[in-house]
Amino acid sequence: MVKVESLATGDYVALVAYFLVVLAVGLWSTFRPNRDTAAGYFLAGKTMHWFPVGASIFASNVGAPMFIGLAGQAAASGFAVAIYEWHAIYLLIALGWVFVPVYVASGAFTMPEYLKKRYGGRRLRIYLSVLALVLYILTKITGEIFSGAIFMQQLLGWNMYLCAIIILAVTAVYTVAGGLAAVIYTDTLQTIILLIGAFILMALSFVEVGGWSEMMEKYKRAAANYTLADPTNYSCGIPRDDFMHIWRDPATGDIPWTGAVFGLTTLGIWVWCTDQIMVQRCLSARNMIHAKAGCVLAAALKILPFFLWIIPGMISRILFPDDVACASPEKCEEVCGNRAGCSNIAYPLLVLRKMPSGLRGVMLAALMAALMSSLTSIFNSASTMFTMDIWRRFRAKASQHELMIVGRVCVLVEVGISILWLPVIQAYQSGQLWSYLQAVSSYTAPPWCVLFLLSLFWKRTTEQGAFWGLMISLVTGMVRMVMDFMMPAPLCGSEEGPDDRPAVLKDVHFLHFAVILTAVSAFSTVIISLLTKPRPPEKLRRVTWWTRHDLQDPEETESEDDFAEDEVDQLSVPKRRTVARRVYYWLCGIDDTPRPRHTQEEKEAIKRKMTSLEENPYAARLTAAVAIGTAAVTTFMLGFFN
Repeated sequence: MVKVESLATGDYVALVAYFLVVLAVGLWSTFRPNRDTAAGYFLAGKTMHWFPVGASIFASNVGAPMFIGLAGQAAASGFAVAIYEWHAIYLLIALGWVFVPVYVASGAFTMPEYLKKRYGGRRLRIYLSVLALVLYILTKITGEIFSGAIFMQQLLGWNMYLCAIIILAVTAVYTVAGGLAAVIYTDTLQTIILLIGAFILMALSFVEVGGWSEMMEKYKRAAANYTLADPTNYSCGIPRDDFMHIWRDPATGDIPWTGAVFGLTTLGIWVWCTDQIMVQRCLSARNMIHAKAGCVLAAALKILPFFLWIIPGMISRILFPDDVACASPEKCEEVCGNRAGCSNIAYPLLVLRKMPSGLRGVMLAALMAALMSSLTSIFNSASTMFTMDIWRRFRAKASQHELMIVGRVCVLVEVGISILWLPVIQAYQSGQLWSYLQAVSSYTAPPWCVLFLLSLFWKRTTEQGAFWGLMISLVTGMVRMVMDFMMPAPLCGSEEGPDDRPAVLKDVHFLHFAVILTAVSAFSTVIISLLTKPRPPEKLRRVTWWTRHDLQDPEETESEDDFAEDEVDQLSVPKRRTVARRVYYWLCGIDDTPRPRHTQEEKEAIKRKMTSLEENPYAARLTAAVAIGTAAVTTFMLGFFN
């Protein structure tokens, strides 16, 4: 393992100051109004401005896997991984202009709730909620904690369990207490910290390597000394010839352009346009203009990862080739304890060895910002889905106070499961974490992408078609994923022999498989929908792209009024409360102050606010112009690095 260097006093001061500021901002947000209602806790009372919405979307995605996985993938193969970031820019714009208007018009708090409103019934809503909770824990939280463990072990040498428990505990405190408002405000703060730290390291890295031209020339030879001495035996340690290109060969490229264009689109729609974590931030915006502007801000920020993490990852391979570019399982195990490769340590090594004392603490704070931003987003979104989509399935008449308590307890349960999952994370180490995360998404995301696209744009889609199409395609994806885990590819430079896996594994890239899975899902859903009874038009009002402006509400059966407030507090609150009870009520967002009963007109006004699609014409044109400009810049960069 790499020798751990101790931090200076200034580093510890920066760390402590960071934690104090984050806790202060998070706890401050708990004193804001609207904490004691479902709309307030889960959608921040729909009062958020565009800047915190956009910053929170960006920070929610820029987690520890960005530092570890994105930089590590760039160290291993060059520019191609940038397609994941720049491709997302178009989809974020689509989120604001195509998907969010339908979600808002439907009045849904969560994506499973939207499916319930669109199709009726309960199995789609329950199934999506359960599967999303499982995937959050097993992939998103797993990736975050695994990445954080790699970084902190390289930088500090601390025990992984201690680090994880401290991070999860601090994260859970303000997520539990403040709800989405706390998450968004702390995300905004942490985005600023994250960008400052990453910009500093990027500048230091460029100075160290000698600028852009020197970096491009030196990367071609960025290999371990023993690889350069005997390239025949260690051919896998030589940089790729196409490292400077984003668009790569469909057959031999590690990220084939066909998969990047078609397969990655299905993954991206799932992540950016249908995932509760991202959509929830847009639903918290005070109106459609702020939701769209937040999406544009997040899209513009997605240009930055190329410079902040991809380029530094490549520079790390140049500066530390014997470590980052190890070329045999034995050498890699000596360097980082992982026989599959050590590209994951590219960014931590850059921080550890090239940042001056004092700034290392700032950079570690930036890592904490990324890690905790993603964890808070996951915790809050998962608790929202559990409370609104699963708990209310069994407790339809649950009071607002009960929903607040259940949401907070759900966060604590997620924290506990995450800690229990640490031994599994420790046992499994992927040589390139980014590829692992994207591969898992390729086996699970396409069916959900197809489901939501058909839900929005094809009114003939039926509940039976959606459900059974989902089942058929998910089984197909699970078969490929199980095969992938049970029959891993031979390690580069090992003596395991030739790759004799089935052709569907060794010859079909996971992004190409995503295209196949999309076709299976779309075909099965369409055929079954055509063979089953269509949903009546009166039940499709305000739940599709074509009906989003309908003036009448849809006719719902077995529906729940998610906008109504409880008229009577179901808790028995004593007139005199102890200090302990006051603390309990504060943490749970319970306000026992008598509230006036809402008249029918007031209820209708609340509902109109939650579902309004009204926009200021001037602001709408300005926002659209900025979105077009952002897309144009992205298109130019994709062409420049072709």
